[in-house]
Amino acid sequence: MKPLRNDCFALPPGVNWTPVEEALTRLRERIHCVVGIESNVPLAQASGRILARDITAPRAHPPSTNSAVDGYAFAGPLTEVPAAMPIVDGRSAAGVPYQGSVPPGHAIRILTGAVVPEGVDTVVLDEDSEVVDGLLHLNGTLKAGANTRLTGEDIQVDDVIVTAGTKISATHISVMASVGITELDLYKPLRVGVLSTGDEVKPVGSTVTDWQIYDANRPMLTALVAQLGYEVIDLGHVLDRAEDVEAALTSGAERCDLILTSGGISAGDEDHVSKTLKAQGEISNWRIAIKPGRPLALAMYKGTPVVGLPGNPVAAWVCTLRFAAPAMALLAGGEWFEPLGFMVPANFQKNKKPGRSELLRARIRDGKAEVFSSEGSGRVTGLAWSEGLVDLDETAQQIEPGTPVKFIPYSSFGL
Repeated sequence: MKPLRNDCFALPPGVNWTPVEEALTRLRERIHCVVGIESNVPLAQASGRILARDITAPRAHPPSTNSAVDGYAFAGPLTEVPAAMPIVDGRSAAGVPYQGSVPPGHAIRILTGAVVPEGVDTVVLDEDSEVVDGLLHLNGTLKAGANTRLTGEDIQVDDVIVTAGTKISATHISVMASVGITELDLYKPLRVGVLSTGDEVKPVGSTVTDWQIYDANRPMLTALVAQLGYEVIDLGHVLDRAEDVEAALTSGAERCDLILTSGGISAGDEDHVSKTLKAQGEISNWRIAIKPGRPLALAMYKGTPVVGLPGNPVAAWVCTLRFAAPAMALLAGGEWFEPLGFMVPANFQKNKKPGRSELLRARIRDGKAEVFSSEGSGRVTGLAWSEGLVDLDETAQQIEPGTPVKFIPYSSFGL
């Protein structure tokens, strides 16, 4: 795949404060698929992978006209209730079709899924008919083709049944299996490196002092990346030392298609992620008009894109979902997505100031959106409590119970 340009994340001169939608549009315009293609992958191994080339149907589905019910087949239409019809010997069953043609004016026993024999095209249900002395009696009239499934009514030969860029699910596998597809060309899994930084941060399992905190971001982000279906490369945790940050980023650039970092992306004395990216790569520090969040480093380091996330867990979570998740989908060969939300009544009060979009941890109860008690971006309990986000745009808003608000479930981000 063609690599990304070193300046792919650069903002125009003079742009310092970026609205969310503008940031998303620019991000989408500047990236593309970066992974190669793996050919002839068995269908059974395709679940969760991204399709690299369109799949066309080599045969129709259904491959022949068949009965949708148990009953009797005859030539339609019947515009009036006919006299009794003689029934030919034999029957047509699923997997055991009738060999021969049904004479005009005759009927034949047919079972669900069985091929409709030559000479007939319409089926009457058992409960709408009666057999007396080998003769079929109908209770009413029928249109031609009633109770049948026509050849190719679902899929025609050479129809495109799954398009490139689709993330394969069990339902896609069912469609492809129905027409005999056995192998696919898939994009190779996107390799996403996850790196934590900070002197105050210690890996889970370490001994900590009162001034240190356990690393919540790296376990959270690695689980998130895996849940989205990408290959996780754990780049570990590094202290706030330039040489350690440089070594971790260099290792990540050699092994990964994308690197997610948390912490160290502002302009402080110990923000060595942004300093390293600025000194040895190409970086665009975007001040996103979003809460929680704002600082979001989008960079290229030795040919590998880097998304620098805020250090607070809630901000890291929100920025990953809103910015990194659709970017990863596009880098992996899939489609950029906008999370689907729906309007529900609020079950909270809020006086929102203008200027920034806000994403509040929320859940639905009794058809209404309730939000977590604190908006602090360090309150990790709100992540587990929530089931999605309430999305408030940058305008000033006075929200009262009953005010319609936009709720985005986490499932809309692919979780």
